[in-house]
Amino acid sequence: MEKNNDIQKDNDIRKQIFLYFLFAICMILLNYLIQKSNQLFFAPLICESLDHINFVYNFYCSIYPYNMPELIGSVIAVGITYLVKYILDKFIVFQKKEIKLKETSFEFLKYFLFAILTTLENIGIQFLLTNFIQTPLEVSIVVALSVGYITKFFLDRKFVFKISDEKDKEF
Repeated sequence: MEKNNDIQKDNDIRKQIFLYFLFAICMILLNYLIQKSNQLFFAPLICESLDHINFVYNFYCSIYPYNMPELIGSVIAVGITYLVKYILDKFIVFQKKEIKLKETSFEFLKYFLFAILTTLENIGIQFLLTNFIQTPLEVSIVVALSVGYITKFFLDRKFVFKISDEKDKEF
């Protein structure tokens, strides 16, 4: 009986890992789409029409000493993808059903705090790769987000979407 429980637990973990990283790949593609849209459409449009405003120019249009449109696009893309990923992780990957305000708020707070840490990791890696090693945007995004999602999976599994004590005793 215990062997069957171990097999089931292993299958559950494998399924979680598969779904988590499948959704991570989807989020990498979404992140890329958002950043590429910013690079090709939004940044040129905004900078062409609003670059005379010093704040917009300095914090969005400037490419000296750093590529600000890329940095801002990265921040926006990561924010959107983390919100979508939370919903997918909670309800599909880790199959949490409760939507009580207190529990969900605390859970989202933990998820968000870990998202901030891994977002800093993502943006830092991407920033270093693009600005100091001159890595193409596409490569920087994939490397930075891959490292971030690996870190995030282990944090989410252990601290955010952990199995309750009752379920743990069943296995």
